Amino acid sequence: MKKQVSIKDIAKLSNVSTATVSRVLNDNGRFSEETRKKVLDVVKKYGYSTNSVAKTLREQKSHTIGMIVPDISNEFFSSLITQIESYFFDRGISTIICNTNKDADKEKAYLKSLDAKLVDGLICISGQKELDETQLSRDIPIVCIDRKPKVSSNIAIIGSDHFQGGYTATKLLINKGCKRILLLTKDNNTTSSNERIDGYKKALKDSHVEVDSALIIRASSKKMSKFEIAQKAIEDAIAKGLKFDGIFATNDWLAYGAVQTLKKNKILVPDEVKIVGFDDDSISKYTSPSITTIHQEVTDIAEKAANVLYQQMSKSDMQIKEHYISVATRLIERETT
Repeated sequence: MKKQVSIKDIAKLSNVSTATVSRVLNDNGRFSEETRKKVLDVVKKYGYSTNSVAKTLREQKSHTIGMIVPDISNEFFSSLITQIESYFFDRGISTIICNTNKDADKEKAYLKSLDAKLVDGLICISGQKELDETQLSRDIPIVCIDRKPKVSSNIAIIGSDHFQGGYTATKLLINKGCKRILLLTKDNNTTSSNERIDGYKKALKDSHVEVDSALIIRASSKKMSKFEIAQKAIEDAIAKGLKFDGIFATNDWLAYGAVQTLKKNKILVPDEVKIVGFDDDSISKYTSPSITTIHQEVTDIAEKAANVLYQQMSKSDMQIKEHYISVATRLIERETT
């Protein structure tokens, strides 16, 4: 096996001191461009790489972040992950992505594992209100996206204005003449879903429309896709004789399932029932009819989250000025309204 050269070897071959080699490799301190080129040419020629484990233990920094995500197949989440990972990669920081499948015990295990790997920061996307910080042995910078955990730490929380999005969606249906607006959501308890529901209720109240609990359907999400959940929920509503002329679905896949089920039952969209979804997933553009939805500014959210975490990682004593950063949503009207 070929023996790896050491920093001492690099210094000798470059005709500089070991301290200079260290400064060049860490891009820290003063050295000329000529020296940088000379050292890096030797590094490239002999295939030198730092011992990352030893460096992590020495610096107590791994140049790595962890990302906790509840569902990696979700288009909104995967887009966030891609953009955040790219931001940190450009800054020489690796990303460990942990998909919890919305399992609280799995999340706890991942938090413990990421802590043991000495990650320099965490991004926790969506999920339940609890965030079990007892799994962390160190004070790690944390940024939450679409999640407002009940914790006392120096945590930044970034996300869409889900309340306003839910309000806008419902208000549009009211303005289009809908009198009985069914709310279709999953039976989970995520921060984002709850805020969308609160927006729906407020829009009804502001328009002097009674909030009818029979029209709020929290569909079971066990072992079914969002599309299948919506299909079953709307089939059940029709079978029960529930009267509605509008649907606000808290995500686009639920909206798509509703559209297809209404079509199957010969109920015309948007003539008899108007529908608004949420997220502006690809499915909302390409289904027929195309779905009116609430667009989330994914790039803006990703940039803000990555920037805040990077600043916290760079300045260990940094106190967050804005604990809550809200990003506006916008309505995209298509064929279902």
